[in-house]
Amino acid sequence: MTAQFTGKVALVTGGGAGIGQAVARAFAREGAAVVVAGRTLGSLDGTVKLIEDEGGRATAITADVTSSADLARLVAETTGRYGGLDIAVNNAGVLAAVGPVGDIDEEQWNYLVAVNLTGTLLAMKHEIAHMRAHGGGVIVNIASNLGAHARLAGLGAYVATKAAVSALTRNAALDHIREGIRINSVSPGPMDTGMSLRPGEGPADRADRMATQSPIGRVGTLDEIAAAVLYLASPGAGFAVGTDLVFDGGATA
Repeated sequence: MTAQFTGKVALVTGGGAGIGQAVARAFAREGAAVVVAGRTLGSLDGTVKLIEDEGGRATAITADVTSSADLARLVAETTGRYGGLDIAVNNAGVLAAVGPVGDIDEEQWNYLVAVNLTGTLLAMKHEIAHMRAHGGGVIVNIASNLGAHARLAGLGAYVATKAAVSALTRNAALDHIREGIRINSVSPGPMDTGMSLRPGEGPADRADRMATQSPIGRVGTLDEIAAAVLYLASPGAGFAVGTDLVFDGGATA
C-alpha cells in the first residue's frame, strides 16, 4: 500500500461483485473515498462493509446505468457526499444475447447495448460534465479482450458492445484530454469471476481448461485486474491517453 489516492474520490459502477468490487476495495486501500454503484443495494452494501472492515471509506448508491437521470443523480450524490469526483471506473456490464448472430433475440440485443455501450456513454457524459467544470479527472472503462479478437463462437452481441466501448473510449480520450480529463480502458481476458465459467462448469473445471487453453495457464485474479485499473488511474500513467490495456495472460498476443 502506498496511499497514492489519498484525498481522491473514486466512483465504480457495477461495484457489488467481481471486478467492480475488487477495484473499489483496491482504491480504498490506497486512500481514496469510494462510491460503489449498481442496481442492487444488498450487494453494494456488502462491498461497503468489506471496505470499512479494511479501514477504508465507502458509500453505496443505487443507480441503473441505462438511465441518464440515475447517472446524473449518482454523480451529484457522489460529489455532494465527498466534495468531488476525481476518478470514475465504468465497469457495469452484462453478458446477454448469447448464441449465433443469426439467432439473436432483438430484445436481448437491445438490453445488452443499453447496459454495456449506452450505459458507458451516459456514465462518461455525466462524469465528464463534472470533471470539466472542476479541473479534470480520470476515467477508466472496462471493455474486453474479445472486442478485438473473436475467439469464442456465440458471443457476437457481447463482443460488438465491448468493441464499441473500446472505440468510444479512444474517441472520448481525444475529445477531452485538453480539458484535463484522461480516458483509457482495460480489456480483461478470462478473470476469476462467474462470467468466465462455461455452462455446467465449476472453478476446478475451468482451471483444468485454462491450464491447456491459456498461454499463462490460468485465469486472471481480481487483485491483478484491480492493479491494472489503478495503474491507469495513477499519475504514473499520465501519458496514457486513449490506451486500451489488454490484460489477458497472452490470449490475444
